[in-house]
Amino acid sequence: MSKNQLKGTSVAVIGAGISGLSCATQLKALGYQVQLYEKSRGVSGRMSTRNEDNWTVDHGAQYFTARDPLFIDELNNWIDAEVAASWNPHLKVFKNNQWQDSTSNENRYVGIPAMNSPSKYLAKNLPLALNQTIDQITYYQDKWYLHSLEQGDIEQRYDWLVLALPAPQSMSLAKSIDKSIERLATQANMQGCWTVMASFTENLNLPFDAAFINDEIISWISRNNSKPNRMGLETWIIHANAQWSQEWIELGKDEAAKLILDCAKRLGLDCHKAKISIHRWRYASGHTNPPPGFSLQEDLKIGFCGDWLNGGRVEGAWLSGYKLASQIESVKN
Repeated sequence: MSKNQLKGTSVAVIGAGISGLSCATQLKALGYQVQLYEKSRGVSGRMSTRNEDNWTVDHGAQYFTARDPLFIDELNNWIDAEVAASWNPHLKVFKNNQWQDSTSNENRYVGIPAMNSPSKYLAKNLPLALNQTIDQITYYQDKWYLHSLEQGDIEQRYDWLVLALPAPQSMSLAKSIDKSIERLATQANMQGCWTVMASFTENLNLPFDAAFINDEIISWISRNNSKPNRMGLETWIIHANAQWSQEWIELGKDEAAKLILDCAKRLGLDCHKAKISIHRWRYASGHTNPPPGFSLQEDLKIGFCGDWLNGGRVEGAWLSGYKLASQIESVKN
């Protein structure tokens, strides 16, 4: 039995995206009593999958890479558990009004049978409260008190608090307690992303599975069915670029969809016969530079993790949570 089980050190982790799940998993392995809170009805954050009648689509993160040995080990666990696999799309690049084959030889991975599968795999072994929007935190007499929008005051008190949230949400919750988070969150400059999903009753004969788009409203197009273990109707995902998305983040959904689909049509993806769905990610991209990895205030026993603190990628998010948990363990009380 670890020293943390013996003394019953408790930690609340707010946010069940990949960084929060990583942090909670490592803390639990180290013997802490962990409780996760998530405002949504499911886990995964931006590693999300939309399910509709006869089709599914990964409408957040499209794939991830693995470079750090720690994350490579974790990825191998996911592959062994059959919740992740390699994805080798026929990849194109649109640049200077011309199409060309991508020269990238990077190994790309996806969750299977959906992008949120690794998150579900991690979450199944963790205490998790869904549909709980933590809207107030208080540090009093060495304990953390939480309040949720749905439940009100939460009875459990915690020794440590971890915010695994996008930068603006972390700042909103904690800035009156930890002044340093405001500077970090502002540096992250997180931007939104408009995302269009288009499902077709017939297969399209486009000469690529996915494409990076330069100097257009759109930055990425991908055929979801090109990923392993995908079922259902042929479905394409279209991401608008971050700068355009942020500039027009308050645009009506129908207006945003029309502009994005007009651009897609010019690029060869005609969606006039498709069933269309649109999603607005308010906080999709952005990170501090140089990335601190995570943030920890030992005197307040509060920590922050997320991709915005560690390079803006799935791998960075997982490492941020893992390393924050390890740092909490190393702190001498």
